[in-house]
Amino acid sequence: MEASSVSTRRTDDGHAADPTAGATRVSFVPSPLADPGPLGLAAFALTTFVLSFFNAGLVNSGGEPVVFGLALAYGGVAQFLAGMWEFRTGNTFGAVAFSSYGAFWLSFWAYVQFYADKVPEAQAGHAVGLYLIGWGIFTTYMFVASLRTTAAVAGVFFLLAITFFLLGIGDAGAHTGITKLGGWFGLAAAFVAWYASFAGVANATFGRVVLPVRPLQR
Repeated sequence: MEASSVSTRRTDDGHAADPTAGATRVSFVPSPLADPGPLGLAAFALTTFVLSFFNAGLVNSGGEPVVFGLALAYGGVAQFLAGMWEFRTGNTFGAVAFSSYGAFWLSFWAYVQFYADKVPEAQAGHAVGLYLIGWGIFTTYMFVASLRTTAAVAGVFFLLAITFFLLGIGDAGAHTGITKLGGWFGLAAAFVAWYASFAGVANATFGRVVLPVRPLQR
């Protein structure tokens, strides 16, 4: 067998030299993550805004399918990803909120596309009403937690909780007036969420407070 062609370097006293001596040491410094909050808020705001226009009866319901692609791509996938990035930043509240509402829009899209026609027509209102009221309960306890974030975020959750309950009651009892009222509250929630998103982007970009969000006392 031939001897290895790689020779071992030795010091003057005959000992093997350190093979790493003189080597360049590379240290990895992770890059900072951008704040995913404005993305999550913007995705929630736009999707809620468009659907709420139909719920409030401001546009003909025949155009409602335009919401479905938005619910899948922006309100669903983009918002869910914002929630995953919030886990990386260590923000428990943001992670739970964006992941959950991203999943809400994905489940809304999936229900309309694959399951709505499997629910008996006489039971559809009750089923959707239960679904929305369940989300209202979740949003209510998230509103309580939001009281230690900012006034803007707390305002979103306050309005959204009312929206879910009104839409749920409206669907469960076939009360079109209550559903329309829920649509108006949804529009209000969307505008507040847009403000909070705009503030996050503007304040980070300018490096100072351009739009106040009023942090709440911890």
